[in-house]
Order: sequence, then C-alpha cells, then structure tokens
Amino acid sequence: MTPKIARFLTEQKPATPCLVVDLDCVRGQYRALHDALPSSRIHYAVKANPAPAILKELHNLGSFFDIASPGEIDICMKAGIPAQKLSFGHTVKTARSIAYAYQKGLTLYAFDCLEELKKLAEHAPGCEVFCRLGVLNTGAQWPLSRKFGTTPESAFTLLQQARDLGLKPAGLSFHVGSQQTSTEAYGDAIAQAAGIYHRLRQQDITLDFINMGGGFPTYYNSPIPSIDQFGKAIATAMTTHFPEGAPRILLEPGRYMVGSAGVVHTEVVLSSKRGGGDNDPRWVYLDIGRFGGLAETEGESIRYTFQTPHDENTANRSPCILAGPTCDSMDVLYEKNPIPLPEELKAGDRINILATGAYVSTYCSTGFNGFPPLDEHYI
Repeated sequence: MTPKIARFLTEQKPATPCLVVDLDCVRGQYRALHDALPSSRIHYAVKANPAPAILKELHNLGSFFDIASPGEIDICMKAGIPAQKLSFGHTVKTARSIAYAYQKGLTLYAFDCLEELKKLAEHAPGCEVFCRLGVLNTGAQWPLSRKFGTTPESAFTLLQQARDLGLKPAGLSFHVGSQQTSTEAYGDAIAQAAGIYHRLRQQDITLDFINMGGGFPTYYNSPIPSIDQFGKAIATAMTTHFPEGAPRILLEPGRYMVGSAGVVHTEVVLSSKRGGGDNDPRWVYLDIGRFGGLAETEGESIRYTFQTPHDENTANRSPCILAGPTCDSMDVLYEKNPIPLPEELKAGDRINILATGAYVSTYCSTGFNGFPPLDEHYI
C-alpha cells in the first residue's frame, strides 16, 4: 500500500471491487531492475498487466516488451510501441499468429520444437529465433516447467536446424518459475545455457543473447531476496560461465514490475459460521474471487496480505476460510491454510488486498455469474 493509493482510496472512495495501481511504483521497479543489471535489455511481460498506462510508462523508460498473441501486439501498438520493441515469447503459436506478427514487423520469436521452427520458417522467413530450455523451477511458488521448454541436447540440434531453415539463431531462453525465491535458480539455468552456447560456437553459430525470462518475486508476506541480490547472482554466473565475454542478457519481468504497485479494494459480502457452533469454521465472502481476478490463489500458491479496518486489535483474530461471491463452489481462495482475520469483520467492511498489481486484471473473468470485471484505476 503506497501513500498515493491510500490517499486515492480515502478521497475517491471507489466502488468495489477495483484495482488501484501506483505508476510511480512501476517506474521505481523498472529503475531498480535496470540498476541491478545495467547491461541487460528489459522486455516487460505484457500478460502481467497490459494496461495502456503501464505500457506507455515503461515504453518512455526504454523498456522492450514480451508478447504472446496478436491481441497483445495490438495493445502495444495502440499504446505507441513500435514492432522493433516487441518479441513473441510464446513457444506455441498458430500459423496465423506468426504471419500476423511478421506482417506487423516483429522479427524475434521463441520456439522449443522442430514443428514450431518449421512454422516460423514458413510464415516469418528470415526472422530471429531463440530456443526455450526446460529448467528446474525449485524455489518458485508458481512453477512453469511442465508446459514449455526442451532439453539441452535438443536445443543444440534445433538451433543448428534453424540456421539450415534460413532463420537467424539468436539466443537461448529459460524461465525459472514465477515468484522465484532462490537466487541460485538463475545460476543453475545459466550454466545449462552456457554449455549449449559454447558448443554452438564450435559449429560457427554465435548467439546474441541469453533470455532469462522473469521470475523475480513480489513481496507478499514472506521474506524474499532483493533485486540487487538476484542481479549479483546473475552477474556472477555470467562471468563464471562466459569468461571470454558474455552474450547480452534479456529479461522478461512481469510480476516483479507491477505486482507491488497494485492494491485490490474489495468489500465483505458475508462473514458467517454457517453451522452456528463454536467449532464451526468462519467463512468470509468477498465481492472478488477466483473468477474475478484472484486466479493465482489456485492451490493456495500465492498468498496475499489482507488489510482490514479492524487491524489495530491484533489479538482478536481467528482463522477464516476466504471465498469469492459467485455460486460456484470452486470459488474458494484459502481453505487448507485459512487466513487470520479480525473477529469484528462484518458485511460492508472494506478490505485491501496488497501486492495485486500483477495477474489480477488479466485473469479477471468477462462476467461469470453476471459479476462484471473489476474496475481499474491507474494513478
């Protein structure tokens, strides 16, 4: 919660549920990452929050952008971002999507298999490509290792095949998992990428960059390493594994860039012990739930911090099962690990859910159960 957001909520009293994002915080995050890894090129992951206000701020700061669909291409271009600053980081693309991106002027594309490489050769001839490795996601609260990425041996072969198909083998990429809490994860992945890089040089292929994806965490309620610690770990690993000079670093931060900048303002719809007994669990229902934007509570992986009007009395708290407003029984946020909330909490009370600037507006439903998507305010 920044002072700017607190003032906005007090003065404007916006309807709930809504997301409020402090653009000053976004700027601060970009500058901190740039300072931690000054030689890197930052590609903001548009999927984290594609609000035009955020895209324009980052564009003005010099950011590039990671997109995953024609829709995100259009959003960026409408915000005044040129095609030269967009990379198509999704490894699973339709032929139509590739052709559309190529027609719009995009030149940099990800892949992780021969079938995708052939589509790129046909529909984006001569483009630059980078191959995604599958790496361990140990330490990540939101792992991303199952659906994407190939083996080191396959990546070595595929990048040679890219050259044979008339494409430009430009780099390797990996993703150590979202909300990564271990700096060592980057070092291990860099070591894998370096092995392939050096083998490819023996085949007269010199890659331009190593794309390290995102993964840098947002503070929710548990300690995390600072961005400077991540920067030092990455710089040390690059020096170690590329003693004769390292390729450029590309980064694709999403959560790190906007997570801490946002607050969801929500209202308690009901607080009840439905069974009536002292030992029955207390259920607290909010006017936003899993289908309204809080999808990352799936598996209770991301555990948000809740700020209530009754927080002065820290002793009078009890564990609550937290749920959303819809009539779908899957719309439960935290049940295995209940959230301690004040006993005084009642219907009509306003609650702030902190660090919700990332993956909330984009996960928001388009009106499930008749509940409209949450309002958004960028200040």
